[in-house]
Amino acid sequence: MTLGTRHILSRATFGAVALLGLAACEPEADPATRADAPFNPEYLGIETALLDGDLVSFRVKMKGARDNEDVAKYGECAAAQYALIRGYGFARHVRTNVDMRGGMWEGDAVFVISDALPEGLRTIDAEVTVAACEENRIPTI
Repeated sequence: MTLGTRHILSRATFGAVALLGLAACEPEADPATRADAPFNPEYLGIETALLDGDLVSFRVKMKGARDNEDVAKYGECAAAQYALIRGYGFARHVRTNVDMRGGMWEGDAVFVISDALPEGLRTIDAEVTVAACEENRIPTI
């Protein structure tokens, strides 16, 4: 190992140690969890728009969500029921945008619906998802 290589290694090691030191200075995470947050959802509607072939947009509105996840789940429930209504068994999540204005949460979720399990990591089985939505009292279309 040459002197130049040792110098580079020591800089890399120093950088890693410095980052670990900075991470240790971060404030502790809030001990309250999502499950502890108040949750009194008011589901205010779903708008569906066919974008292209099997690509569908679901716009949802609600009040009382804890965070973006509650809004995204509402969109997923809409997509799952829509897939079943159209005779399909699956959907693949493309994206979800969530915004909150004046206490109103709005979500715009896009899914690809299909009759066979689509490729991708974020796929849903429509029947299983609708059953879970019903169990959790999340409305569908």
